Amino acid sequence: MTALTEATVPVAEIPATGAARQVWRRLRTRPSALVAAGVLALLVLLAAAAPLLAALSGQDATTYHDDLVDSARGGVPLGSFGGISADHWLGVEPGTGRDLFVRLLYGARISLLVAVGATVVQVLLGLVIGLAAGLGNRAVDAVLGRLTDVLVALPMLVLAIALTAVVPPDFPRPLLLILVIGVLGWGGTSKIVRAQTLTLKSLDFVAAARLAGSGRWRVARRELVPSLAAPVITYAAILVPVNMVVEASLSFLGVGVKPPTPSWGQMLSTAQTWFRADPTYVLLPAGMLFVTVLAFTVLGDAVRAALDPREASRLGVGTRKDSRTGTDPRTGSRKESPTGTREDARTGTRKETSS
Repeated sequence: MTALTEATVPVAEIPATGAARQVWRRLRTRPSALVAAGVLALLVLLAAAAPLLAALSGQDATTYHDDLVDSARGGVPLGSFGGISADHWLGVEPGTGRDLFVRLLYGARISLLVAVGATVVQVLLGLVIGLAAGLGNRAVDAVLGRLTDVLVALPMLVLAIALTAVVPPDFPRPLLLILVIGVLGWGGTSKIVRAQTLTLKSLDFVAAARLAGSGRWRVARRELVPSLAAPVITYAAILVPVNMVVEASLSFLGVGVKPPTPSWGQMLSTAQTWFRADPTYVLLPAGMLFVTVLAFTVLGDAVRAALDPREASRLGVGTRKDSRTGTDPRTGSRKESPTGTREDARTGTRKETSS
């Protein structure tokens, strides 16, 4: 957490003109970020098109196919590689014969929905509480700071298991997971927002807004929130894969998404009894979870680097001289002209250059 806070900088340090274009240009210099973004875009597209793809394959996520499993062997799928065939593109689920391809697609929907939804809750709560702590008086800061410290120190997974276990079973499980993970996980965001707020409120543009008569929350809404975009977006990109793993862990332990609703964690929980007889059933959901978490992690690191001007400077991004203006973006000086003179953009004077 400390390393992340030190690595992030307020977005106010990034020039306002063309800031989005600069971030995009920095992201394009990292092939790993483009590959990760492509993988995530494909995954989201597949999850969104799950009903269409299920209709195209002629299968659904809940229909049992007893004729496709060997009851004499305890329900092992008939055929090689988990029963892959023209009708079942990735085979069938052991014991039930349900189509594995369709269940993976609908499982992606649940995993992404819970991870992104919980991240939104965490960011909103952390942003509000962090701003309140950073802008409040010493007593408010102390109370909210101790509350945040306690929440960060508590074992999140144990509390999530306890909360999800006592909720009535008819409560929508995806919504429950979003609320539980979001409410228990805002502490890190709050710490980052508070630290950045304490730094930003001493700068000139915040002081000018206060002198103009703006109240605390108007200053927070108009001045601080836009400047907090960089660290918050960076941390949110890291929270998504973490929340995906938490959802998979809860479903694996049996307190997450309940059958027949598919989930990658739930499939892994069932697959632990079949890893010898049908390793395909283990490898497919585990591989999907691994690739998705890896892609989110790589993209989150790339976003952090793109939003950090110091990182871009170390990478040498944006240091080539502009062909239209002839200026170096880091120094602001103009390149040499064919006549043997150059003009310094900072002083406006022309200087002779040696050939």
